[in-house]
Amino acid sequence: MNSRGRLIVGLLWIGVAGLMAMSLEFGMPTSFDDAIRLFVVVLALFLAVVYLFDPWGIHDRMMPGTDEQE
Repeated sequence: MNSRGRLIVGLLWIGVAGLMAMSLEFGMPTSFDDAIRLFVVVLALFLAVVYLFDPWGIHDRMMPGTDEQE
C-alpha cells in the first residue's frame, strides 16, 4: 500500500474512533456496553497509528516494493 493509501486508511480509522467517542459518556465506563465502546475507540486509534506512522515497519515487511511510484 502506498503512502497515500495508508494516509487515507489512517484518517478513516481516526474518523471511526471519533464517531465512537461521541457515543461515550464522560468518566469511567459503568456498563459492559460502555467498556466495549471504549475498547473500539482505543483499537481504532491503535490501527490509525499503525497505518499512519508504521512504527514497526509492518507495511514494508508484508508488502515489499509497493511504496514505489507508478
